[in-house]
Amino acid sequence: KLFIEDLCFDKVPVRIYQPKVPFASQRRGVMFFHGGGWVFGSLETHEKLCRSIAKGSESVVVSVGYRLAPEHKYPAAYEDCLNATIHFMKNLEHYGVDPAHVIVCGDSAGGNLAAAVSQTLTTRSDLPKLRAQILIYPGLQALDFNLPSYQQNRAVPLLFREHAAFYALQYLNGHALHMEEVLEGSHIPIDMKLNYSKWLSPDNIPEKFKVRGYKPQVLLDCTTEVYEEVQRFCEPNMCPLLAEDAVVHQLPESFILTCEYDVLRDDGLLYKKRLEDNGVRVTWYHLEDGFHGILNLNGFCGFSFPSGKRGLDSVVNFLKGL
Repeated sequence: KLFIEDLCFDKVPVRIYQPKVPFASQRRGVMFFHGGGWVFGSLETHEKLCRSIAKGSESVVVSVGYRLAPEHKYPAAYEDCLNATIHFMKNLEHYGVDPAHVIVCGDSAGGNLAAAVSQTLTTRSDLPKLRAQILIYPGLQALDFNLPSYQQNRAVPLLFREHAAFYALQYLNGHALHMEEVLEGSHIPIDMKLNYSKWLSPDNIPEKFKVRGYKPQVLLDCTTEVYEEVQRFCEPNMCPLLAEDAVVHQLPESFILTCEYDVLRDDGLLYKKRLEDNGVRVTWYHLEDGFHGILNLNGFCGFSFPSGKRGLDSVVNFLKGL
């Protein structure tokens, strides 16, 4: 049901999925960025998910094989995703894609990259405006690894709390030094934490998400040495939750999927609030029985998770409604 082709967009490997069924007009175009903590993942690991999205929504899907950490540190992955998206937007006619219906999409670390690319493209008047962004259990900040969801789900597969910090450091620096400070929150100066608390505070998370054993944390200060190593965590291209309101209010219509049993749940909830506070239309889909990575596990090695199917259907239905 699909034409599948491997190409390079501006030197970045991509895999394009085009539905064979005739279409009355131009199709939607979806740029897809895979998850894997910026360290794992490939065009192959997300092949089934991309096929499902392309077939289900009758969209052209472009999966991006960006460079991985630790060999390629930040901002390599972000730059690859941005450059591939710009190339696609300049060549939409080759793929029968409507310039008014280009969407960025990603899961986990790919959701981080989709959010960062979406923010960057708000400044590009020479390109079509994105129609939407789809963020599937995205990781959007690395300042607070003690949010309620991090405490509640610290040992829930497939993403443990320590792994989330490890991957963020691998992406940032190519090593995981100062992981202890990052986990306890002593890697960012208190004054900066207080500045970002308007966006990053647990107070912005609905109370019903805190009932499962959450303890507020004491603010810890950091040393200059540690902060110098990790200060780029404060860059929105690395942590999109920290973008200024002037950028956030220009973002396109958004879809955010969160899972209850996921350390990254609250990143999605906090970004949802930021978007809504800035007048951006948000469709939120929460899997009460979901865990991190569930969409990509559906059908993997015989596994079947009804909530994973519901999550995928919610993404496809959102696309079909655009």
